[in-house]
Amino acid sequence: MSMDLKMDKDGDSVTVTVTGDIDMSSSTKVRDALGPLFQNNNKVIVVDLSGVSYIDSSGIATLVEGLQWSHNSKNKFRLAALTPGVKDVFEIARLLSVFEVFDTKEQALVE
Repeated sequence: MSMDLKMDKDGDSVTVTVTGDIDMSSSTKVRDALGPLFQNNNKVIVVDLSGVSYIDSSGIATLVEGLQWSHNSKNKFRLAALTPGVKDVFEIARLLSVFEVFDTKEQALVE
């Protein structure tokens, strides 16, 4: 399944909605989209994963890199709407407590 990215900017927050699989072939596209967001004055960066049914280790690594960028830039980096399959991967990797994870993107956008 191919992957698609959509960005919505609202004030000083931005939501990146990902649809499709995040794997070796698409994780660089996610990385390239996220990187510049940490250079701008986005207080909150939310990755909406409601349309993602599969994520592999390269996708996880990309999101971990986003988390590292957020620590260096003082931006908030949040994940929203993890599908059951994606949530399982985060649980197995013990990353649910590392990331700020929200049930919906609306909850993630509230400071």
